[in-house]
Amino acid sequence: MNAVRHFFFTMTGRLFLTLVLGMCAAAVLATLLAEAKRQQDADRQNAVRLTDRLAGYVDLLDNSPLELRARLIELGGPGIRHIASDTPISTAVMDPDFAALLTAQNRLFSPNVRIVPETHCRPPLPEFAPPPGLKRSSEAGMVAPVCYLVDIQLRDGTPLTLALGSPPMVRAKPLVADPVYLSLLLMCIGPLAFVVALWAGRPLRQLAAAADELGRDLAREPLKLHGPFEVRRAAQAFNVMQKRLQHHLAERTHMLAAITHDLQTPLTRLRLRLENVEDDAMRERLIGDLAAMNALVREGLELARSATSSEHPVALDLDSLLESIVEDAAEMGGDAVFKQGCGATLMLRPLSTQRLFGNLIDNALKYGNKACVSAQAKGQEVTVYVRDEGPGLTEDELEQVFEPFVRLETSRSRETGGAGLGLTIARALAENNQATLTLQNRPEGGLEAIVRWVSA
Repeated sequence: MNAVRHFFFTMTGRLFLTLVLGMCAAAVLATLLAEAKRQQDADRQNAVRLTDRLAGYVDLLDNSPLELRARLIELGGPGIRHIASDTPISTAVMDPDFAALLTAQNRLFSPNVRIVPETHCRPPLPEFAPPPGLKRSSEAGMVAPVCYLVDIQLRDGTPLTLALGSPPMVRAKPLVADPVYLSLLLMCIGPLAFVVALWAGRPLRQLAAAADELGRDLAREPLKLHGPFEVRRAAQAFNVMQKRLQHHLAERTHMLAAITHDLQTPLTRLRLRLENVEDDAMRERLIGDLAAMNALVREGLELARSATSSEHPVALDLDSLLESIVEDAAEMGGDAVFKQGCGATLMLRPLSTQRLFGNLIDNALKYGNKACVSAQAKGQEVTVYVRDEGPGLTEDELEQVFEPFVRLETSRSRETGGAGLGLTIARALAENNQATLTLQNRPEGGLEAIVRWVSA
């Protein structure tokens, strides 16, 4: 049920629903109009037949001798009865349309036409009760007969009042009320609307996927220009935006590299001049500040470079990579262990991945005294955990530490606090490898960094 609800919240689902409702409404409306036109034509044909029948009977009377005419009037014609002029009429409705049709079709001069109760068109019959189950003509599916009272004059001026009855007609059930018709309509329209919705929503899905991938890999391949004009125009605009971002980040990296390079000379001169300071304590503090400046410049450059990488992804054995990084940390005197592997092989950028886990292990050793690394693969998901035994963080600090230059350690010492860019660089490196980096506190104490890959 949730999947269906999610589908109708997507552009494809809404377009599909709009197409189905619109096409069904158009088909139903067209069917109703066609049935109305067909019924109108049938009614007109029935009226023409009635006028022909009346004209034939009137012609017969005009061309008959008086004795025969009287007998013909007494007998009536097919569906035609003579009504005495003094016959009481309970209700009567004028019908000028049928009168005009009589005049146009049969050249009857100004006939007067009234619609009267059906009983005036039937000869007197004995009363009888209808058998059970007999449906009256006015019930569903039947058109009740209509009785017309027509006042005319014969050629010799003899006035006549004739009752002309139309027979009851069976009217077909409307198609729009037929469940078989509606089912066939949905079966034909549904798949077509779904295919059209998928086809129309595909460029938007591709653009969204490209934008998501661009956030992780600025050097991705540009979008191909194909499809309708609007789609090609959007893809072209996206490619131009990608080039501008690449140019902007390249300029930033080059600027930081140039600043770093140009600062080396004055910083070196300052270091040499500080050696001549006679106050030992002052000299050590100034040299420490100078070293902090150097480290800050280097980390700023590393942060800029972490967002863009010229490395190409290659297939790497994740367990071997993690084990080698942990061994290097242990050889440097850190309490680092590789606890569990996952046996996964991923497409990764080797140097940036090594820097990512190197930063996380260094943080665990610096603030948690121990780094325990483990990996696991479950379905389409590969996760690496870097755990420490430190005090952990508050819930607000778990996301705050990823902001640049945020240092939760208040001593401002380079040995304990750093410049506040380590986790910012680590997250940028993780995103550069199509992974996510999050932090969470462990129930048993300590903090764990979680790097997760999810296959599409």
